[in-house]
Parts: sequence; structure tokens; C-alpha cells
Amino acid sequence: MPDNNSFFKKHKKKIIFSAVVFVIVLIIIVNLTSHREKSVKVNVQKVKKEDLTSIISASGEVKPKKNVNISAHLPGRIIKIGVEEGQRVKAGDFLLKLESTQYEANADRDRALIRSNQAELIKAEAILKKDENFYIRQKKLFEEKLISREQLEAAEAQFNVSKAQYESILFQIKQAEASLQSTLDNLEKTIFNSPIEGIITSLRVEEGEIALVGTMNNPGTVLMTIADLSVMEVEVDVDETDVVSVDMGQKAAVTVDAFPDTIINGTVTEIGSSALQTTTLNQESKDFKVVITLEDPPANLKPGLSASADIISAEKSQVLSIPISALVLKETEDETSPLTDGEQIEGVYVLEGERAKFHPVEKGILGEMNIEIVSGLEEGMTVIVGPYSALRELKDGILVEPEETEEF
Repeated sequence: MPDNNSFFKKHKKKIIFSAVVFVIVLIIIVNLTSHREKSVKVNVQKVKKEDLTSIISASGEVKPKKNVNISAHLPGRIIKIGVEEGQRVKAGDFLLKLESTQYEANADRDRALIRSNQAELIKAEAILKKDENFYIRQKKLFEEKLISREQLEAAEAQFNVSKAQYESILFQIKQAEASLQSTLDNLEKTIFNSPIEGIITSLRVEEGEIALVGTMNNPGTVLMTIADLSVMEVEVDVDETDVVSVDMGQKAAVTVDAFPDTIINGTVTEIGSSALQTTTLNQESKDFKVVITLEDPPANLKPGLSASADIISAEKSQVLSIPISALVLKETEDETSPLTDGEQIEGVYVLEGERAKFHPVEKGILGEMNIEIVSGLEEGMTVIVGPYSALRELKDGILVEPEETEEF
């Protein structure tokens, strides 16, 4: 025990000095460790050139280019139907007939009235001729001062009455002829012939039913529908934010739900000029009708089938592009920037050495997963594309730990 105490006394200063040095070194190591700059793990990709296609997707239904609803122009009972649903017809083929007894009777009445008036006209014409000759003779006698003025005026009045009666009968004949023409028109409307060549896609009535005429508030009876299936279209609703990029003649790839494995090519042939207003979840959304004419549609394609279309709104080859996920919004911190407080600028973070540097960019067309960069980047640059949580934390000059991702 005494030996230990003597050893401690001899080496006391060395032991205390070593302990102090150890504590100081330990404190320095802890401080250095605690102040070491942390790096952010990020995914990166190279900026490269590639072909981009901008696509606008929309849904709708298949419709024939020519689709005619046959409706009644006048009420009547259907007495004969000459076609069946699914039957092909040519222009002018008989479709159906309404009861026409009343209109035939009206036509016979008008014809009889015309013949009666024509007989009266012959009689009135003879009287008019006689009174006209009498008036001429009286006028000559008056000029020779053989009769009085009263006798001349009486002859003239009789002539004018006969002339008025003759003209009245002429007007009655014209009125009866107009009535006959209207009756014959109604009689003609009791027989329906096909206005186009096509297929009876819908037959909604049976023999014996009453066809009703539509009014402003009540639609009339649609007897049948004829469609020309030689030219088929797809009518889709395009959102107001996308329709500005749709132009006539643009190509489209159409998929019909009934033929999921078949892609039908088409062309934009019509763009609506006014919005179709619909209400969804108490919010008003505005869509525009766009018509796509199909090229070589399947023979068994039917109207009314649901379809979706991818309209190619723009195509560019070998342009600089990056993944859409790389784009970020950054509030400007440059006092000389034209942007005001609260405004943001769009760009990407580029890997420079081991640190991130923000680059504002100008965008071009939008592809399926990538976007064109018009300015702000160069081919071969390394951009940070994710993850999203890391992009939210990035700032200029921050240390990053890059990890290559798959080529895009």
C-alpha cells in the first residue's frame, strides 16, 4: 500500500496532465462530430436529348357521322311498319305509314271545292262578258247623247259587280288549291321513307301505337333511328385547360372499351366553340366537345360504345428533356429580380461538385413522364430528380449525396 501511494505521488502531475489532455481531445472530437455538415441523399439523372410526344387524354363514346332520328310531323296511328331493327336500308326505302283516312277525305273535299268553284267561274265569266259588252254599248250611246248619265253609271256599276264576283271566285279557287296542297303535304307526311342509306339502329314503336308531335316542352315520338355506319366518329369531352392545345387534323389513338386490345387511329375533325357545362361535386367544370373521325374502324363497331382517346397535340424529336419530378418552385431571393414578394420561379437543382445549385428553366412540351427544357440547362448536366422529400429541403449550396437512377 505504501508503494502505491508513493507511485501516485511520484507520477501525480503526469497523470493529471494526461487526464486533462484526454478530456480536451474528447471535447474537440465531440465538437467536430457535432458540427460536421450533413448531406442529403438524392436521386440524379443526366440531361439528354430524346423524342417527346405531348398527349391529351379524354373519354367519350362512339357515334356515326350521320345519325337521323325519324319523328312524326303530325299525329296519327301507325298502321304499317316495313323495316326491322338492324336492317340495312337505302335512301328512299319505305319505313312506315300512319293512318291517312282523314287527310285523304280532306283532299277529296278540297278537290270537289275546286271543281265547284271552277264551274261558278265559268258562269261568272259569262255574266262578266255580257255586262262588259252592255257597258261598252251604253258608253257609246252616252257619247252620242242618246242616253242619260244615270243609265251609263248603272251599266258601269253592273259591270264592276260582275268583275268583282269573277275575281272573288278566282280567289276562292286559289284558296282551295292552297288547302289541297297543304292536305296533300300532310298526306305525304303519313308515309315515311329513308332519308339516307344506313342501318336501323333503333326501332322504338309498334304497329297500332299513336305517334305524337313534339312541342316546345314535350318532345315528340322518335319512331326510329337510322345511322350511316360507313363513317364512325368518337365524340370526347376535353377539359378547358387542354382544348387550347387541340387543333384540326391532329392524330389520335382511340381505344374502345369493347375492344381493349385494339387501337384505332383517328383524326380530329371538329372542335367545339362553346363549353359543355356539367356540375361535379358542387363544382362547375367546363369541357369542350372534340370529334375524332376513325380510320378503318372494326366492322362490328356499334354506336354508343364507350371509348377513350389520346390526342397527339405536339411532337418534337431530339430535344433536351428531364423527368417532370425534377421541377421545383423556388421563391426568388434576388432583389434585382422582377418577381415580387411571394412569387415563385420554376427550375431544377443541378449537381455541381457535391452541392446542389438551382437553375431557372424555360419549359417546352410535356411528354408522358418527361418535359422539354427550352433553356436553362445543357446536355450532360446532372439534375436532381428526387425523392420528393429531399427536393423540398434543397437549397443552393447544400451538400448532397447523389445516387444514379435508371435512364429516362
